[in-house]
Amino acid sequence: MSEEFAGRVAIVTGASQGIGAATARALAARGAHVALMARSADLLATEARAIVERGGVALPLVTDVAQGEQVRASFARVDEVYGPCDLLITAAGELVNVPFLDLDEASWDRVINTNLRGTMLCCHAAFQRMRERGGVIILLSSLSGVKNVEKFPGLSAYVASKFGVAGLAEALAVEGKPLGIRVVAVSPGAVDTPMLRAAAPHLRPGMTPSDMAELLVWLASDAARHLGGTNLELFSNN
Repeated sequence: MSEEFAGRVAIVTGASQGIGAATARALAARGAHVALMARSADLLATEARAIVERGGVALPLVTDVAQGEQVRASFARVDEVYGPCDLLITAAGELVNVPFLDLDEASWDRVINTNLRGTMLCCHAAFQRMRERGGVIILLSSLSGVKNVEKFPGLSAYVASKFGVAGLAEALAVEGKPLGIRVVAVSPGAVDTPMLRAAAPHLRPGMTPSDMAELLVWLASDAARHLGGTNLELFSNN
């Protein structure tokens, strides 16, 4: 345990597995009070218990980020338990791998609602709490949302959602700056997660969730305080 984030309140979405879970663990290990949000109660409980067993502080909150009432209720619960959040990291994600000709509206909506609408809802709740005191918001986009990077068939909804997240980060960085809210996006390539295996099983992962977590923690730290409005594009060296 370290004290780098001691006293700071962090919310991590998609925290039941993958990048979100690794980031929640990394923040808790540095002293943050971490609220973990995801849809799976069992996985969330397991992750929160692991953090507490290592001496950290964790609050599991079953939340579908695409549902506004659930997001608002979870943020309010964090207010009650820890106080207003200082840091938000949006790692919740949804993906369907279906050729566009076969893509139905429900599948499109599920991806867009989780990846883009859910990110917007969480950012809006965070802005309300940070507007008087500042804070840091880090949005997980993807190289799928970066122009002139190779795209893969079957991922049209995912690609569209991640372009939207990257654009949202740029817009929020402009509005957040005068409020002391620093907003950045991160667009990783192949990270060894279940989502990568569903999206592009042929790709060789260049990073682990723990690698990504360390980077996100650094971006959230005071050492990265001059980075605002950045979309950090991570190309694998493998």
